[in-house]
Amino acid sequence: MKITVFGAGAIGGFMGAKLALAGQDVSLIARGPHLAAMRERGLKLISEGKTQVVRPRCTDDPREVGPQDCVILSVKAHALPGIADAVQPLLGPKTTLVPAVNGVPWWYFYKHGGPYEGTRLQTVDPGGALWEKLPPSRVVGCIVYPATDVVEPGVIEHTYSNRFDIGEPDGSKSERAQAFSRAMIEAGFRCPVRARIRDNLWIKLWGNLSFNMICALTMSGLESVTGDPGTRAVARQMMVEGQAVAEKLGVQFPLDVDARIAGAAEVGVHKPSTLVDLERGRPMEIDPLLGAVAEMGRLVGLPTPTCDVVLALVRLRARTAGLYTPPA
Repeated sequence: MKITVFGAGAIGGFMGAKLALAGQDVSLIARGPHLAAMRERGLKLISEGKTQVVRPRCTDDPREVGPQDCVILSVKAHALPGIADAVQPLLGPKTTLVPAVNGVPWWYFYKHGGPYEGTRLQTVDPGGALWEKLPPSRVVGCIVYPATDVVEPGVIEHTYSNRFDIGEPDGSKSERAQAFSRAMIEAGFRCPVRARIRDNLWIKLWGNLSFNMICALTMSGLESVTGDPGTRAVARQMMVEGQAVAEKLGVQFPLDVDARIAGAAEVGVHKPSTLVDLERGRPMEIDPLLGAVAEMGRLVGLPTPTCDVVLALVRLRARTAGLYTPPA
C-alpha cells in the first residue's frame, strides 16, 4: 500500500515509522529541522525498549510523491485548513484520507443521518473549505490513543499505547477501512474497525474538552486537576454538558462520567497536549476540543454554560500568549 503521512511529527512519524518497518511504501511530509534530520540520518523510533531507524521517502513537497492509496493527516486539527491545498497532489480517484487528529472533525456530520446531516461546523471548518477540499467521502475516521514526542529532530519516542480506532462515517465495514486496519495491525498496532466511530470519538473527547483546557489554564498536570476537588468538579460539569450534547446527537456512552474521571486519574503524572503546546509556544488546539462542542450545543439547543466559561478563558489565555487565532 502506498501511504503518505502528511505531518510526520510525533504521532505521524510514529505511524509512518512502524508502517515502513512492516514493508509498506511510506512517504513522510515534514518540514524544518525535523525533515533535515530524517533526510540525513533516517527516522529514529524509540519504542518498547527498542531503538529502530527507518529511511522512508521524506520531503516537504507533496508533488514529489504523487497520488497515494492512503494519506494519513497528522497535523493538529486547527492546522488542517492551512494544508488542504498542499494535500491535493496526493489525491487520486480512490485515495483514502485518515485524519489522525484530536477533537471534533470537519467530517462529523457526513453520513450522520437525521436533521443535522451535512452540517459544517464553523469552529473546525470555517466556510466549509475542508469539506470541499478534503471531501468527507474520502474519510475513514481515526481516534488516536498513543503518547509520543519528538525528543529531538529526527527522533520520536513512544511512551504508551499502540491503539488507533478507525471507522467509516456511515458505520460500514468497508474494504478500504479493513485494508488500512490490516496494514496497521501488520505494523504492530491495535487498529479495530468500529461500527460507531463517533461513540469512540466522544469517549476521548470527553477528557480533552475538560482536562486539557483546565490543565492549560492552571498550568497543572492531569494528576493535579483530577486530585483537586474544585477543578475535578469543574471538569465533571463540563463533561456532563458535553455528554448531553453528544446524546442529543445519538451518541451512546459505554461508561458514566465518574468512571471516565477515575480512568483519567489513574493515568498519573501527565501533561495534556494543550498544556504542552502552551509551554512550548505552539498554537493551541482549542476549538476542535471545546469550541466545536459549544457550537454543537447551540446547534441542538442545549446550554453549555461551564464549557462556555472555560472556553472564553482558555481562548483569552492562548490569545495573550500569541497562540490562538479565532476561526475565520
